[in-house]
Amino acid sequence: MLQTAKLIPQGQGLASVLVKRAATVTLDWDLRQKSRFEATDSLGRSLGVFLPRGSVVRGGDVLVAEDGSLIRVQAAPQTVLRITTCTAHGSPFDLTRAAYHLGNRHVPIELRPDYLQIEPDHVLAEMLRAMHLIVNTVDAPFEPESGAYASHGGYAHGHAHDHAQAHAHAEPHVHGPDCKHDHDHDHDHGHAHGHGPHAH
Repeated sequence: MLQTAKLIPQGQGLASVLVKRAATVTLDWDLRQKSRFEATDSLGRSLGVFLPRGSVVRGGDVLVAEDGSLIRVQAAPQTVLRITTCTAHGSPFDLTRAAYHLGNRHVPIELRPDYLQIEPDHVLAEMLRAMHLIVNTVDAPFEPESGAYASHGGYAHGHAHDHAQAHAHAEPHVHGPDCKHDHDHDHDHGHAHGHGPHAH
């Protein structure tokens, strides 16, 4: 068995020609969210994958085997529910509402500009249909959204923490000269709301 304990998110830093020539391994979502699993690559080699705990493997990631060979991961098509808006009765906002309700149930969701995908669940399908959304069963790769603080390469943005810091240390809000009250809180005010008679 060929062991691999290294993952390069989306093959970053590798020459594209090397990635294209690499053997492939096709994995469904259930397997790709495990840090230890066995699989067989396109060359028929048996792979033993041992990644750091909490690792999530995405389609397009590259595994590096102990002999230095590269194996490109492909997300296997699997049965998923594809959720789209009803053009006759709904609006694109319905997808936002659906994502909110599914997120409250901690369901893994793949977010796309024009549809959502979740794993099959007839109770959720009925709830979504009651919200006037269209729910179809399709076979497609499933790439649910990472958690907000996931550290996995291709999906986590390096500036995320800096962005949060910027809000935490926002400049104090300054009112006009006729404002009689002080603010000692440090959160950033949206200018859409005011404070009593001093609304701005």
